[in-house]
Amino acid sequence: MSPLFESNLLQTRRQFFGHTGLRLGGLGLTYAMGTDAFAAPKSQVHEPLPGLPHFAAKAKAVIYLHMNGGPSQLDTWDYKPGLQQWYDKDLPPSVQGGQRLTGMTSKQARFPVAPSLFKFAQHGQCGRWVSELLPHTAKHVDDIALIKTVHTNAINHDPACTFVMTGREVPGFASLGSWLAYGLGSESNDLPAFVVLTPTWSAKAMAQALFTRMWSSGFLPSKFSGVALRAVGDPVLYMQNPDGVSPANRRAMLDTLAQMNAHSFEKFGDPEIQTRISQYEMAFRMQTSVPELVDLRQESQATLDLYGPEVLKPGSFAASAILARRLVERGTRVVQVLHRGWDQHGNLPSDIRLQCRDTDQPIGALLTDLKQRGLLDSTLVIWGGEFGRTVYSQGGLSQTNYGRDHHPRNFCMWMAGGGIKGGTTYGESDDFSYNIATDPAHLNDINATILHQCGIDHERLSYKFQGLDARLTGVERQKPIKEIIA
Repeated sequence: MSPLFESNLLQTRRQFFGHTGLRLGGLGLTYAMGTDAFAAPKSQVHEPLPGLPHFAAKAKAVIYLHMNGGPSQLDTWDYKPGLQQWYDKDLPPSVQGGQRLTGMTSKQARFPVAPSLFKFAQHGQCGRWVSELLPHTAKHVDDIALIKTVHTNAINHDPACTFVMTGREVPGFASLGSWLAYGLGSESNDLPAFVVLTPTWSAKAMAQALFTRMWSSGFLPSKFSGVALRAVGDPVLYMQNPDGVSPANRRAMLDTLAQMNAHSFEKFGDPEIQTRISQYEMAFRMQTSVPELVDLRQESQATLDLYGPEVLKPGSFAASAILARRLVERGTRVVQVLHRGWDQHGNLPSDIRLQCRDTDQPIGALLTDLKQRGLLDSTLVIWGGEFGRTVYSQGGLSQTNYGRDHHPRNFCMWMAGGGIKGGTTYGESDDFSYNIATDPAHLNDINATILHQCGIDHERLSYKFQGLDARLTGVERQKPIKEIIA
């Protein structure tokens, strides 16, 4: 029996009348797709949900700088000079407090304290202590709000990375960027609302894998998934038309394909068919917009110099940072930059130097560039990893070398721009950067804050999934961190 005929036989009364109504919509869609092939697109391709934003947004765009692997807060932002007297002494059991450990250090005979090898100095009017590893970012401390007491549920990379981007440890949930694209759309008609960049890294150790669930739409319609631009080669595969296929031919082919898809939607009513139509159209427009986006020859030499010597190296973090600015400048809602190689269980001093060399100057340049162009006030920039690192050394400890294991109990993240109160610090850790002393900040408090700055009440942005009103911030009580909001 024909599957289509069988489907018609088995459909319910409600489905029959629902499909009857959809047929009129399908006819309208077919007519719209069959009009002038080169007609101007509608005023906004990525439309927001009705009623959003819930209130006036301070941030129109988000750039999320994710340091995949878990950067050490002790060697970057959480200054603990008192640890020098604890060098190679065991971490007191009262500090460790019976917290869970990974299998990589749980069997160690000792937990020797490893003070940071790096010098810290005070910067800016706020007098914030910053590691010598971050001289360029340190110039912007008066624009940065540092959260020193972020904590998460997961202790291993995969669930922790899934959690930091989706608010859940298990796959299948929508990512932060997808929620923002779903709720707010974007101002660009020629670029995706949510773009992902995965630059190369310099640390010598093996890096953790990146999974597409970190930018997936999960249960939301698939058109809200992040579009990953490749680091090497063409940013998007098959960007150029094959030999012998002109833009006019490509346009005619897509118009015919749209009519066929509209007919399928009339029959089946599957919303993913509409997604397919819109994504084909976006791909057509990207054939022009993406080559222009990645052509950095349009930038002044002064701007290129700001980002450092690797800015013209395809796939570098510097190239990704300037692309992030160019994307938000063109109306993209969310840009996610994922830099791997921060999982430093051993040889931390040498590897973290390489990672900070990759990222520090481009991040400082990004903040400067956004500010000079008047974009920082409307662009929320976030920096952080999926968890922090332990104060005790994993494996051998010497005056010049140590490693650190995973530590989800407290770590540092920062935000800048987008209505954030610069020069502020939220929360304090204990003397060992092992426990939270004051003002804890759960990762979903971070997500609630991001949504708030974009004009969204995190409790009111939801989607029906498995019988629940699913939210980015979950079902537990979370709140924006008002102390860092201007």
